[in-house]
Amino acid sequence: MPDVILRLALPSPLRRLFDYKAPAHTAQTVFTPGMRLRVPFGRREMIGILVEVVSHSEVPADKLKPAIALLDPVSPLPPALFKLCLWTSQYYQHGLGDTLSWALPVLLRQGEPAEARQERFWHAAADARLDDPRIARAPKQRDALKTLAQHPHGVAHQLLSKLQLNKDSLDLLLAKQLVSVEVRRHGPGPRAEHWLAQPELPLNEEQRAAFEAIRASLGGFQPFLLAGVTGSGKTEVYLQLIHECLEAGKQALVLIPEINLGPQTLARFEQRFNARIALVHSAVNDRDRLDAWLAARDGEADIIIGTRSALFTPMKNPGLIIIDEEHDGSYKQQEGLRYHARDLALVRASQEDIPIVLGSATPSLESLHNAHTGRYGLLRIDHRAGGAQQPKFLRLDVKSRPLDSGISGPMQQAIGQTLANGQQVLVFLNRRGFAPTLLCHDCGWLSECPRCDARTTVHQRSGELRCHHCGHVERVPRQCPKCGTVDLRPVGAGTERAEERLAILFPDYPVLRVDRDSTSRKDAMTQLFATIQKGHPCILIGTQMLAKGHHFPRVTLVSILDADGGLFSGDFRASERMAQLIVQVAGRAGRAEEPGKVIIQTHLADHPLLVQLTEQGYFAFAEQALAERRAAGLPPFAHLALLRAEAHKPGQAEAFLDEACAAAEALVAQLALGGLELLGPVPAPMERRAGRYRAQLLVQATLRAPLHRLLNAWMLQLEQLPSGRQVRWSLDVDPVDLY
Repeated sequence: MPDVILRLALPSPLRRLFDYKAPAHTAQTVFTPGMRLRVPFGRREMIGILVEVVSHSEVPADKLKPAIALLDPVSPLPPALFKLCLWTSQYYQHGLGDTLSWALPVLLRQGEPAEARQERFWHAAADARLDDPRIARAPKQRDALKTLAQHPHGVAHQLLSKLQLNKDSLDLLLAKQLVSVEVRRHGPGPRAEHWLAQPELPLNEEQRAAFEAIRASLGGFQPFLLAGVTGSGKTEVYLQLIHECLEAGKQALVLIPEINLGPQTLARFEQRFNARIALVHSAVNDRDRLDAWLAARDGEADIIIGTRSALFTPMKNPGLIIIDEEHDGSYKQQEGLRYHARDLALVRASQEDIPIVLGSATPSLESLHNAHTGRYGLLRIDHRAGGAQQPKFLRLDVKSRPLDSGISGPMQQAIGQTLANGQQVLVFLNRRGFAPTLLCHDCGWLSECPRCDARTTVHQRSGELRCHHCGHVERVPRQCPKCGTVDLRPVGAGTERAEERLAILFPDYPVLRVDRDSTSRKDAMTQLFATIQKGHPCILIGTQMLAKGHHFPRVTLVSILDADGGLFSGDFRASERMAQLIVQVAGRAGRAEEPGKVIIQTHLADHPLLVQLTEQGYFAFAEQALAERRAAGLPPFAHLALLRAEAHKPGQAEAFLDEACAAAEALVAQLALGGLELLGPVPAPMERRAGRYRAQLLVQATLRAPLHRLLNAWMLQLEQLPSGRQVRWSLDVDPVDLY
């Protein structure tokens, strides 16, 4: 009988598999792809995932090590998820072991059993009586029995202390057979008889048309772009589609861009459905995350809600995938496995043969292009739900106007008027901290990060200068480090500074700041939003965290303090992001009976992009932007791959990329690949970051197939380059950020 050789993927960046002998005392028949094995690797042990069983290895038989142990009697990875990981690894040119690692919960990567927790439940015995003579002189036992009798479904062991149940008393009752202990598998409980916990809202004509189109496709693969203006009731369409899905005995996966939207989305779904809902994102602890993953895999979770990583949650009965705010940049992973959850969700929906809905008020140009070319069904909702009006835009030219902490006089008047009318104001400024930099008024010194080509931001509350790129922190100096004078001035305005000034200008109204600094405490976001939902007049100031999916019925004025950043940028996507951000923030205004107004402070009030966006709307802007992209040969009319390199010494990254470029040019000629262009290598727009010097090489292709033919061969060569050992390098396929 030939030897059994196990080919494993190990969690390493190397794009190769590793061969091992089968562990002692295991038969050949038990091995299936996806199983986990503990194996020796150098001086340590690792958890590997079986990819295939072969009978021959390139490694000499005497050099092959046996695996230490087989961890799974059956593969914990369903075949559909394993197939998705294989595709992901190949498309994004990332090691399969590392890709599988991203797809597995942390505890499974560490070798924990792929089993749900067992929980103990305490029950009062059916014939137990409080007047039983055996507990006549034991008041604590009698009280414990009385409490258990009030919980016919039993009391979970970890809740004993909350109900003031004493474990010693329960043990004595157990010995007297007056209580029993039942061990149950930890999970979401049995399936509901009736799905709806509250009635559905009536759909208007546009919502109904979108709902019917998607419902007709349930049971097969079909992508839809649901382009609905802010406040148009897209979520209601999602909810009613999910109801259809649940009625058919299927599961639904809903992706959201931000963790902060999780509790709000979860609350809405829990109010509507008697369903078993699993929440999956990085703030969920490892144990709960594994439980949610297993519940979804085994069909015990009906709805899975999560951020981008939730895409890798297995489903026993997949029925529908929804990507909310599909345009959001948060769906792109920027470290390690650089996948795009939206793009990968389309692949998964195709593989699982189910419909997928991409929803947004400001669709990405890629998705709009796919809708125009017929790859996606385009469903438009152009009116707000409930008859609410779209907000009115006003461009406020602040050229030569004095700005008070970034706020002009007319803007202050508009804020004061809105508050006096008993309504709420949202002030948007996409800069954290007190001021973007610190300046010496005498010699012109500027506070700069010692590790990055960037200025440090003044955080006045903490008395710190912080780099928002690498995390460097230092105390604010008392005197100029260059000339010694004490006339140091914060330049520009961030959310802290605007908050402080607004509190002085409007002392009778609360000013609530929402940014990464103010919401870092647990439940801070929930408490802030609870205050806003009370509806009392207040000012809400914050960064783009405010732009995403929040419902503020009493906000009637949105003040955008600085809209000019996206109009001048080296990144070709900057104007698209700026337009999306303005429209999303504007969408928080006038969502109830009162009409909303949006005032945009700008030094470029006549800029064609701003004029078009505010007067004709996002879709007119998008058509114009698509025409410009087509003329320039940029995505979505081209395909990109970005090779990044960084090193401790100047010049090392460029030297590696020079060799990489030469190798790519040789491959293009050798494989006769057309329509490919190599741009660079060039220093990264921020050349030094976190103490490393960075450079990049861009590959641009008119067609995707030749690009991937090049990448497949190129990656093998790059791993062999000696200069690659002196740098840290990575490939980003379909990059969204060229920085």
